[in-house]
Amino acid sequence: MNTSTAHIDENALLNMLEELVALDSSFPPGACYPEMATMLERMTAQFGGTSARFDVPEALWETQGVYGARTNLIVRPDLAPKGTPEVTIYFHVDTAPIGDGWSRPALKMTREGSRIYARGAADMKGAIAAALAGLAALQSAGHQFEYQPVLAFCTDEEGGIYPGIRYLAEQNLVSDVIINLNGSATPRIWAGSFGSLDFSLLFEGKAAHSGRPHLGVNAIEQALPILNALTAIKIDVEQRVSAMPPAPGSTGPLHALLNITAIRGGEKGSALPGQCEVVINRRYAPEEDVAVVRAEIRECVEAAVKQTDLIGWRISETGHLPPVENSQGVMTPRWTAAMATGHNVPLEQFVAYGSSTSSDFGWIQQGGRGQREIMLGGLSRPDRNVHGADEFTTIEDLRGLARSIALFFSAQFETATEPKKPTLSNHGEPRS
Repeated sequence: MNTSTAHIDENALLNMLEELVALDSSFPPGACYPEMATMLERMTAQFGGTSARFDVPEALWETQGVYGARTNLIVRPDLAPKGTPEVTIYFHVDTAPIGDGWSRPALKMTREGSRIYARGAADMKGAIAAALAGLAALQSAGHQFEYQPVLAFCTDEEGGIYPGIRYLAEQNLVSDVIINLNGSATPRIWAGSFGSLDFSLLFEGKAAHSGRPHLGVNAIEQALPILNALTAIKIDVEQRVSAMPPAPGSTGPLHALLNITAIRGGEKGSALPGQCEVVINRRYAPEEDVAVVRAEIRECVEAAVKQTDLIGWRISETGHLPPVENSQGVMTPRWTAAMATGHNVPLEQFVAYGSSTSSDFGWIQQGGRGQREIMLGGLSRPDRNVHGADEFTTIEDLRGLARSIALFFSAQFETATEPKKPTLSNHGEPRS
């Protein structure tokens, strides 16, 4: 395919991104998914076809601090002849919380040279804008589509107990081949990722005047033995390694992780806190048994609580992403070649490796029909401050991802490693 015949409209791309980042879809609470679906329906109207909304039932996702409809959107553009095999392009529409430390407005796109700053610029609203620009370029150039793109805009990737892609997979609404754009712009072939468990620990003391501490139970101070116990098992946990290949240049193998990520309690100096909440995150390797991982955390906390004067406590699992195991298949060489050409990177630089970060695509492998081919791309890079202050992407990466999408779907794109075209099934209706 001659990329000059499929012009990427960068102004349109940036206009879409500017509108996307202005809508605060941070999780928690993820409260504006219906509004996001309306925006995306308008942005994809240029492609014709159909769209459908799928709300995850509240009983599946209900948890503290999360509210609003969990509206997922599937768009089937009218871009390929009827019967053309489908390839789903996955996006999540939520972002990490804005957080502190921004030197630029988090919900307003700021361009400085080739850099584009905003929450979601890299993870992953930029990928939405780039993919739509790539499909629009192919459509405008009059290219025949080799595959029918299906656009899946999904909820609650950043946390929660029932991400949207899990529900769609269980309803048999996802194609056999998927491009997951929640990944990296680096030359990578996805070899999997770790699982992730989030736990909320709520410790009950008794509020009292801080001048009369004998009348109360300080929940924060009483939580300290539990924190110490978790820190102690952290040493053992993080000695466990995985056979999953690490990124090039890593100093050692991938290993399990345990982190205390949040502590909340108390309001002012004159009052003992009656409650303390602690949030912990456990990253576990595919080789670990998730039931054993859960039991280890609970047993650690139960034993430590016995050393305290707490009046009560409870543990809640607030998020779970299973591991993703190797998902390469017959389409991987085509996608890898498209990314190499799109980003102008030599094909031989692409290496298969895994990560101790996590993905909601573990539910894809466990739900619905099970194993599917999953290809990874996106806009993240180590220096992009994803989930941090001043998150950014670049014009070059946006353009490269847009070109990669256009190349992959174009019937004119041929590669030296092009596999024999597989027979793929299409899936458009929920199973009964």
